[in-house]
Amino acid sequence: MNKGILSIASALAGAAAGACAAAGAMESRGKKDIAKAWEYSDKHLALLQMMNQWVRVKQEGKNLAAYFEERGYQKIAIYGMSYAGETLLNELKGTTVQTAYGIDRNAEGIFADVDILTINDALPDVDAVVVTAITYFDEIAEKLRGKIDCPVLSLEDILYEV
Repeated sequence: MNKGILSIASALAGAAAGACAAAGAMESRGKKDIAKAWEYSDKHLALLQMMNQWVRVKQEGKNLAAYFEERGYQKIAIYGMSYAGETLLNELKGTTVQTAYGIDRNAEGIFADVDILTINDALPDVDAVVVTAITYFDEIAEKLRGKIDCPVLSLEDILYEV
């Protein structure tokens, strides 16, 4: 076979292999993007359902401060200072339950009425830590139990127990 034809055939074979590899990578990336979108959707559905339960609790005239007081939790920390964490902090203002600090992986970008720490910081003693990041509760609780000696509670569970 002629060297020129062989070179062209090699180039075409290389281009075809590259195109197949790129298509496979795009398909794999597409599947990862779809999986991430579903995970994000599931997380927000769980948050919506929890917040809906919170509204029901409020409509029944109940409040979370009473839950903590009944269990002797006078000083708590809140893990997850996004929507649910901010709402919990606001609900406990003016009650006998003190929010000592918040914990969030994005502590530097969060501005709140309490200090915001990361899980890697030294965590001062509290009576309980309330985790608002409900879809990751098990992983977060495991990390917290290795750092602090108090109950680690799920906000979702609290809202269904009140």
